[in-house]
Amino acid sequence: MVLLLRLYHRQGAGRPPRVRWALEEAGVSYEYVVMDEDEGNGPEHAERHPLGRVPVLETDEGLLFESAALCLHIADASPDANLIAPLGTYERARTYQWVFFTMTELERTMVSWGTARHREDEEAVAAARKRMAKIAAALEEGLDGNEYIVGGRFTIADVVLGGVLESARKYRLFPDSPVLLAYLERLDRRPAKQRAYS
Repeated sequence: MVLLLRLYHRQGAGRPPRVRWALEEAGVSYEYVVMDEDEGNGPEHAERHPLGRVPVLETDEGLLFESAALCLHIADASPDANLIAPLGTYERARTYQWVFFTMTELERTMVSWGTARHREDEEAVAAARKRMAKIAAALEEGLDGNEYIVGGRFTIADVVLGGVLESARKYRLFPDSPVLLAYLERLDRRPAKQRAYS
């Protein structure tokens, strides 16, 4: 197993806490480095990430970035935590499905909505809200009355999805969905999430 050493975060960034949550769920020992704006935009951090972004995970083998990829890696590197099903299984494929759906559909639409709202572009806001409603309906169907998004048990997909929904709640971009709000509130009760977002 790769020894996970150091997770880099920039003050105010929304993605690093979901990686920290994954590390907490996995029970992995790590250092959490919170950089101020100057450090996060400085030359040293630019060497860690090609665009100077966060999160970055420093391991004994090198640097890694992209929050969803980091979460999947942590799940793979920590099999005893049971955060992801075995390779080649349908449950594993559904984990990939919901992780990528979260990043390419939910988070992208959330960012579009926030940007349109900031620009006071009412037409773009309406379009983003309409798309968000469809995404929320797909997630509700995916949950299908279960507590969690894959197979009714907690997986790394819940960390990624829960992390994006956490950002949506924080920035008042949450879909109009009591089902998803109840889902996020269930995730709020997990001690690992509480530690990660403290």
